[in-house]
Amino acid sequence: MAFVLPSYKSPDLEPFKRSPTVVFKPVATTGVAPDDYHATSVYPEYFHLQPAEWRLLEESRMDCVVVRTEDDRLQVTEFRNLKPGDQVACGRRENGEDGIYVHTEAFEFPPHVKEKFAFRSHLTRETSFSIDYDELYDLLGHEREHGFILWVLGPAVVFDHDSRQAFGKLIDNGFVHGLMAGNALATHDLEGTLFGTALGQELYAKRTLALGHYRHLDALNKIRGIGSIETAVAKGAIKDGVMHAVIRKKIPYVLAGSIRDDGPMPEVIADVYRAQDRMRNLTRKATTIVCLATQLHSIATGNMTPSYTVAGGVVRPVYFYTVDMSEFAVSKLADRGSLTARSILTNVQDFVVTVERGLSKRCA
Repeated sequence: MAFVLPSYKSPDLEPFKRSPTVVFKPVATTGVAPDDYHATSVYPEYFHLQPAEWRLLEESRMDCVVVRTEDDRLQVTEFRNLKPGDQVACGRRENGEDGIYVHTEAFEFPPHVKEKFAFRSHLTRETSFSIDYDELYDLLGHEREHGFILWVLGPAVVFDHDSRQAFGKLIDNGFVHGLMAGNALATHDLEGTLFGTALGQELYAKRTLALGHYRHLDALNKIRGIGSIETAVAKGAIKDGVMHAVIRKKIPYVLAGSIRDDGPMPEVIADVYRAQDRMRNLTRKATTIVCLATQLHSIATGNMTPSYTVAGGVVRPVYFYTVDMSEFAVSKLADRGSLTARSILTNVQDFVVTVERGLSKRCA
């Protein structure tokens, strides 16, 4: 079945024609918003700027404020980036009372029957995910040509021989347009390339090598000695793996550092706010995001990602998947405000292999 994007349902703003226009107040102190600032959500939001003009935020993310620029744009801005004189939208009522309307039912997805009493109504490891895989195959097949597919990876993806190879095939076959991860993903991927291990254990046979606990440190040391991952690829020191494929295909990536990193790899961004800015540059482009077994990076990405984007003047949904073995990990994403995320509970190594095989059959 050919994939069809759900259509956008513009809100009926006629009942709000007498709503006040939005009040904008100036920032007095760097990084501090006016007391009654409006905080953005994941949903499309409309701002009443003058009588009969309601304007949609085109690039949003949750937990930010809206600044009206000198050239009359509405710019979603992190608190840390506020400057004295910035005009910030104020008002906390979201149904037109303050000139702000939050549109929570924007897309026409297939309806689901809900009973007052039913079994298996919550997501668990026993949930059937067959239809989720089939829908994901259709979505990724569409997005390969018409969207921007962003993957957020935890290191477990490269801890397995087949999973690591399968993700490389996803890159080669055009299903990866951007990659975000941490130091561990790059470190263990390159350890796999150099030594055939992950944390000293053979990727396929699972044998633990003597002094294997040195292997990831040796990988870090070698790449730091060469100067960078990209230089190592260019010199032929790295011949396969996820980072090799990403660099060879010139796919944009962000490696964001954390407080527990070994090394780190030279490309890792240790400044968390600079890393966040780089990540947001990718989430702005994204139309589908798939997060695999990385709770910290998944929640961070979810906080930067609205439920919609505007492409070529058309409002369309942003699809957000999170895959993990832990029910806690996937439910926490929703608890942090990513209300439109879809979750699949499984081993991410099996997930990557299954998805690559499924896409190979459908999109050959």
